[in-house]
Amino acid sequence: MLAFAATPAWAAPLPADPLGSPMWDYHASRIFEGATLVFDDRVKVILPVIAEDQHVVPVTVDARALQGVQRIILFADLNPIPVAIDYRPLQAAPFVATRIKLDQRTPVRAAVLLADGVWHVAGGWIDAAGGGCSAPPASRVRGDWADHLGEMRGAGWVDKGGMRLRFGFRHPMDTGLVESIPAYNIEELAVTDATGATLAKMTIYGSVAEDPAFTLEVQGADGPMTVAARDTSGLEFKGSIAASSGQKLVAAQ
Repeated sequence: MLAFAATPAWAAPLPADPLGSPMWDYHASRIFEGATLVFDDRVKVILPVIAEDQHVVPVTVDARALQGVQRIILFADLNPIPVAIDYRPLQAAPFVATRIKLDQRTPVRAAVLLADGVWHVAGGWIDAAGGGCSAPPASRVRGDWADHLGEMRGAGWVDKGGMRLRFGFRHPMDTGLVESIPAYNIEELAVTDATGATLAKMTIYGSVAEDPAFTLEVQGADGPMTVAARDTSGLEFKGSIAASSGQKLVAAQ
């Protein structure tokens, strides 16, 4: 009875996992909530085979080969906090790069939702030593995290039909898995253009690396972009990025 109740009556059957993860069925049934999903090589997930530093693991998701992308979810099956980001490229290209923490060897996947309601999934295994999510961030060890909280750096590169944005915030991104350090992370992010139109939104979780950094591609950008974020304590951070090739930015909290 419990197993039956945990699976919605409308749930589509899950396809077999090509990565053979022991947590695939568990996460898929909760993230996709009964929707149809397929494994699709057109979703490019660029990641290292071995994590040199389990606290800072670069991952890039490129779904530009697909049309009608609504959301991109990045998650690691065997992390204690599996989901890293939930990205909604409203008027942006379906491309995002960031850095995550890993607590052990795990599949890392991107799930891309199209306008027809079908999720397209791809990913691969990463070998990683333990402790990426359960060790204190470096700024907590140094004790200077509050001195730089919310500082932001970014740059914009004009490209054909748009602009590539690269930006990051100083933030400890505490997972809540370290003794005496409660969970504390940036949780929401939005990019708006010079007219105030929202180009992209992102929900962020504690498994994103300390001092989170992101690379996005905004289509048809004209004028400065505004990047605004809010953390789980309600603090808000904001800065502007000029639509000029490689122009640097340091934005105050």
